[in-house]
Amino acid sequence: MALKIIDHNSEEYRQMVDLRFQILRKPLGLSFSEADLAAEKDDILLGCFEDDRLEACCVLTKTDPKTVRLRQMAVGAPLQGKGIGRVLMTFAENIARDHGYRRLTMHARKTAVGFYEKNGYKICSDEFEEVTIPHYEMEKEL
Repeated sequence: MALKIIDHNSEEYRQMVDLRFQILRKPLGLSFSEADLAAEKDDILLGCFEDDRLEACCVLTKTDPKTVRLRQMAVGAPLQGKGIGRVLMTFAENIARDHGYRRLTMHARKTAVGFYEKNGYKICSDEFEEVTIPHYEMEKEL
């Protein structure tokens, strides 16, 4: 598997949007707006590829000079639970460090909290609702 940074509006980016839609949005009856996607042009877009097919992805969004927020973490259904998410998280943390960030935060779905805790993240908020489902804010010093 190849881990790499994806260029916004590239063919790989279109695969990324589709994977995120299938895994994260469609089950909730949600979609992406043009404004949602345009807002990602300055984000760090990361993907895990098998040959030319995107298998997992995530987005890093700057929140302040030392903090980046992980968003839209998605692993294709056939590969969930096989360690791809852990590999992508390590890659995302390394890329964040390379860009000078010292802290990584996220809004984690309640169902994914255990995964993030195993990767060193701590809950730092009360439960809240986002995109119609329960979430927690989590963070890790890099």
